[in-house]
Amino acid sequence: MELSSSPRLLSSSTSLMLLKPKVGFRVPQISSSPFHFHRSVSSLKLIGRMEFNRTVCCASSSEGNGSPVLPSSGSRVGEVKRVTKETNVSVKINLDGSGIADSNTGIPFLDHMLDQLSSHGVFDVHVRATGDIHIDDHHTNEDVALAIGSALLNALGDRKGIYRFGDFSAPLDEALIHVSLDLSGRPHLSCDLQIPTERVGTYDTQLVEHFFQSLVNTSGMTLHIRQLAGKNSHHIIEATFKAFARALRQATEYDPRRLGTVPSSKGVLSRT
Repeated sequence: MELSSSPRLLSSSTSLMLLKPKVGFRVPQISSSPFHFHRSVSSLKLIGRMEFNRTVCCASSSEGNGSPVLPSSGSRVGEVKRVTKETNVSVKINLDGSGIADSNTGIPFLDHMLDQLSSHGVFDVHVRATGDIHIDDHHTNEDVALAIGSALLNALGDRKGIYRFGDFSAPLDEALIHVSLDLSGRPHLSCDLQIPTERVGTYDTQLVEHFFQSLVNTSGMTLHIRQLAGKNSHHIIEATFKAFARALRQATEYDPRRLGTVPSSKGVLSRT
């Protein structure tokens, strides 16, 4: 609006000096909002500092001080090869993958379950294994799980910036499985599955718990598995792997509020 002079203002020499420029001048509208009331020079400086700090925070993420979307290497990958007199296993897992599943263990049902881990965790999982399956599937099942746990441990590194905890319940028809896990560095398994049959196809259902115990031992993970419902053995086992995949995905993803710090009051999450 145009500034207008009043008799009171004109009576003041100071006011006349302020009105001397004959230039159209518009006074900005003052908002009633507490965030915009009195936009003084000091408030503008505060906003400037906030913008600067936000820029520095974003820039620092690539230098390890912030919470990056991805590490500087582009992805978190763990690769392990395990060779014994009983098995020969190689595993590569990319936690920042797109859900590519490529598993051939010589145990068809286990391959099917590893596909669930990849698909629902959105991890790239590559597994190759040969073993003494002419005896039974025990050694191959165990060593594949040990290698996956070790690869996961390697991919997680110092675990900075991750959520750490994961919790998910997965239904599959009549079956419902709940999984809760903590990437604490402390291996522990509590498994409560009531699988009604001894086998699914040729796969010994006792090997399900043994698979997760082996994975927990090498990854340093606390894992709780609870069966809330279920009658079909295939459904129970598959729902377990799906719930585990989703919980693991939650735990390994980055927490934007964590700002790249270790999610522990101790300041460290260690396998030892």
